[in-house]
Amino acid sequence: MGNGEARVRGLAARAGGWSARHRWAAVGVWVLFVVLAMGLGSAAGRVDVGDSDQLKGETSTAARIIEDAGIEEPAGETVLVQARDGGLKATDAEFRSAVTAVVTAVEGTGEVTDVTSPYESDTISKDGRSALVQFDVRGGSDTAGDRVGPVLNAVERVQKDHESLRIEEIGGASMTKTFDDAFGDDFKKAEYSAVPVALGILLIAFGALVAALLPVALAITAIMATMGLMGLVSHLQPMSETANSVMLLVGLAVGVDYCLFYLRREREERAAGRDARTALRIAAATSGRAIVVSGVTVCVAMAGMLFTGLAEFEAMGLASLMVVAVAMVGSVTVLPALLSLLGERVEKGRLPFLRRRRSSGSGDSRFWSAVVKRVLAKPVLSVLVATGALLAVAAPAVGMKTQDLTLDQEFGDSLPIVQTYNRVNEAFPGGSEPAEVVVKADDINAPEVKAALAAFRERAIASGASRGPVEITLHDQRNVAFVHVPLVGGSDQDKAGVSLEKLRDEVRPATLGEVDGVEAPVTGQVAGSKDFNDQVVGSVVPVFAFVVAFAFLVMLLSFRSLTVAITSIVLNLLSVGAAYGILVAVFQHGWGASLVGAEGVGAIITWLPLFLFVILFGLSTDYHVFVVSRIREARLRGRTTRDAIQHGVVTTAGVVTSAAIIMVAVFGIFGTLSMQSMKQMGVGLAAAVLIDATIIRGVLLPAVMTLLGERNWYLPKWLRRMPDLTHDESPEAVAPPKARDDEGEPVRV
Repeated sequence: MGNGEARVRGLAARAGGWSARHRWAAVGVWVLFVVLAMGLGSAAGRVDVGDSDQLKGETSTAARIIEDAGIEEPAGETVLVQARDGGLKATDAEFRSAVTAVVTAVEGTGEVTDVTSPYESDTISKDGRSALVQFDVRGGSDTAGDRVGPVLNAVERVQKDHESLRIEEIGGASMTKTFDDAFGDDFKKAEYSAVPVALGILLIAFGALVAALLPVALAITAIMATMGLMGLVSHLQPMSETANSVMLLVGLAVGVDYCLFYLRREREERAAGRDARTALRIAAATSGRAIVVSGVTVCVAMAGMLFTGLAEFEAMGLASLMVVAVAMVGSVTVLPALLSLLGERVEKGRLPFLRRRRSSGSGDSRFWSAVVKRVLAKPVLSVLVATGALLAVAAPAVGMKTQDLTLDQEFGDSLPIVQTYNRVNEAFPGGSEPAEVVVKADDINAPEVKAALAAFRERAIASGASRGPVEITLHDQRNVAFVHVPLVGGSDQDKAGVSLEKLRDEVRPATLGEVDGVEAPVTGQVAGSKDFNDQVVGSVVPVFAFVVAFAFLVMLLSFRSLTVAITSIVLNLLSVGAAYGILVAVFQHGWGASLVGAEGVGAIITWLPLFLFVILFGLSTDYHVFVVSRIREARLRGRTTRDAIQHGVVTTAGVVTSAAIIMVAVFGIFGTLSMQSMKQMGVGLAAAVLIDATIIRGVLLPAVMTLLGERNWYLPKWLRRMPDLTHDESPEAVAPPKARDDEGEPVRV
């Protein structure tokens, strides 16, 4: 077949061809889709994850009982009044005056109820230097953080009038507000920084403003459309702010990557002497196909989060899946249309100092050419050294310790409320949030229920789970009772967890469990943390199995090679393992922790290993599919396997490096944020992508494929009847490269 008439069979090739021929229609449909998605999503509104959706098990059962009963539990707040430097005592007149001022100030806001003075409730420390004023914020606890601002301001004004004392507020509402403000500020910083960083790197990669703007524009429109779709989908699967932030992160990463892969191939073909139409068609059939395979595999990986049973993970997985799918569709439809419309104008806005280098159009990388040449010369040594290095980096992960981070671990000393938290714990040891038993009965005032509640109160203290006081609050009309049990262990999560187990496994069965028709789930901060941890640990095996199995299946169907499918899984696992090792080394053992401001954390936040596995397994597929597709393409066009490997790795090195630098830079921004969980996520993602794009794709992949030789394309006979999803471009006639002048510009004849 001639240069312009090669037959194509793939979905991406057909989509790209249609878009190039109907370019205005393709652009119009994309714009209409984005506008409609945003409009419908805005009109429908977004349903966020509720308390009863958060977890399965007892925590969820307790939240459901409370919601069904229509009970709004207020958020409890505390104001610490404490003498500075061992001065005043709680019995002194000035101290009493300050306590009275606090009570008057918070009551004056109209936002609180049940204000209790320490002189009434005996919340004065043993040394007499600290006292607690306690109250509840009006309304439900889930929105108390939005209303606590005036109360915090009132307490600050009292502090200014009593400089000899510390007067500081802490509690569920104020901590929620602090956390949300810090979380929001952190993500705003990341989001505002990510786009300029990506654009700057793309400018260097392409050397032209228009070419650099295209990937960013595609990513942003994909994100906008997905935000609208999230509003619609949230009526079936509730969403969250965390899911929105993760969607932005993933959307920017894959949106830029997919466009980058496509655009670089189109430019490379034009630089090799092909006309614009043929170059675009080849890019659609090759890079377009790689994008589809990668996108499907990434979507499969993200779908793994749906198997956790955790509402937040399900929301993150579905949001990420949607933005990847939207970016993938945009890359193979609207992008070819835009490139067809722009033509040579895609090179507008050239950066003069990059002009000669970028206009050459060569896809080869001198650095990676040298590296791959040495790797192929000594593949056994390369495999041993690279694998040994990755296993050494991954080794610390064997001792990984996961836990929920306490407030001081999460924020360190960067927030004043952390110091307040520590002072309250020092002055009132064991003062963690109590466990709460939500008791529902047919008749809460029945004699046997009242007897069981009294027995529970006595046995909770006798068992050693609590030192009291155990308080019972009855809601007679709703047949619900709340039993508040201060846990022995206080702020020590491990010791408090032991006390919780005694309540659940010993005290409750022997008391409330003896009464028919009574539900008594135990909830609270410690219980919620334990239930979350148990659910995360329980979902590890099914999520890992689903992601690995389906990623393997997609690779097998897409490349029709058992060997390629197996090696892709093994290499991805090595990449994830190395990321785990770096996380443990930095955040758990503290090696180099000062470089990222992570001293003294001592653990990995519970949800991160599972989250990282899913995200990294998906993103690692990007590079693998792109590189192996190029190798396979070269092999099908008649090159030897060894030559195809060298050609594939070297010609893709530039785009893979550019894509990796963008991802590392974007993820690295999260490593600079104040929250330790965000630091851990950013460092883990950035380290994994860096390792993946260098050691894995630049050394280990070519070395392993060289050793395997023709076995790379092995497919057992019994698998040859499976669907053929390869859809390869027919071999193209090689066009002679255009003559260029000394400045690297095509010579016009």
